[in-house]
Amino acid sequence: MAIPFGATWGTLIERCEDLPDEATLITPLASKRFRITDVQDQRIIIEDVDSGDSQPLQREQFAALAEHTREASEGYELERLPPKAEPYAAVLALHPRYVLDERENTLTELDEADESAVLDDAPHLSMSAGANDQQDSEREEPEIDVYSDMLLLIDALEREDMSALESVETPVLVNLYTLLSDVQRNANDLRQDVTDVLLERVGHDRPVHGQYGSIQRTTRRNRSLKDNEEVLEAFAETGIDREQLLGVDRSKVEEALDVVSVPESAVYDVSESEYVRKAEVDEERKETRLQGLKDRLAVSDDPEADALRQEVERLEQEIEELTEFSPASSFETQPESG
Repeated sequence: MAIPFGATWGTLIERCEDLPDEATLITPLASKRFRITDVQDQRIIIEDVDSGDSQPLQREQFAALAEHTREASEGYELERLPPKAEPYAAVLALHPRYVLDERENTLTELDEADESAVLDDAPHLSMSAGANDQQDSEREEPEIDVYSDMLLLIDALEREDMSALESVETPVLVNLYTLLSDVQRNANDLRQDVTDVLLERVGHDRPVHGQYGSIQRTTRRNRSLKDNEEVLEAFAETGIDREQLLGVDRSKVEEALDVVSVPESAVYDVSESEYVRKAEVDEERKETRLQGLKDRLAVSDDPEADALRQEVERLEQEIEELTEFSPASSFETQPESG
């Protein structure tokens, strides 16, 4: 039996009132940021983080969205929402009975409310003060190797035409290969460190989403044979001949090849492939170049630095334009095509 929306609304209001003032919600498709500024009997007032525009979210529109979600057995497809109605989905997902899946772009009503759900883990909600604004103001250069190597790599990539590698001079290709190798190694090291922390936070029950993707905890099963005697003993009473279980010992084959004239090709399938490997890295030269890049950006009267800063400002402006918020006055579902 469906739960009356009045009960759902009451719980949703409580969840909204329990949010800290600095909590920021994010719309599931457009990734627009907003905060809840007031909770009333018949509506919830939100404010766009970027523009400061205020918008009332009406109770009857939440009821309509809840009904559509209940009717969608596989989850309500968020793409059917009018663009200006996305905040309704983000707010409704604060209710423990609703799950917002940003990977599948669906809003689903659970059979039972998930009272164990932690708001801090919700992909569409940031509980930290200031959200992205605070992160931008507190950004510092990280003391990790992959960051420095990536700066050098970006600088090198911007100087060459990567669409025509055949025309790039050999010393430049050597530099690129060296930097790519360093970035790959250090990125893998950092990824492992991140993995270790995530394993302590992510359970097996559901994916966890971020702005650029999602992860899910999985288990990989690895096998390695025990000692020969243990293996043979395990099969001793099964009727399997011991000789069937005994394989060729590669180390003994190598020893035999050293003392007899049997050709290698008689016991090995041999193939060759050509590759290059990093022989050495000029760390001093890398550090000098890296410091030069930093100094270039720090000198205010350097035309090239000004150009770089202007490019950053242009990109930031484009991002702001892409995330502009237009408040909606009502919620109406779009008909499903086809």
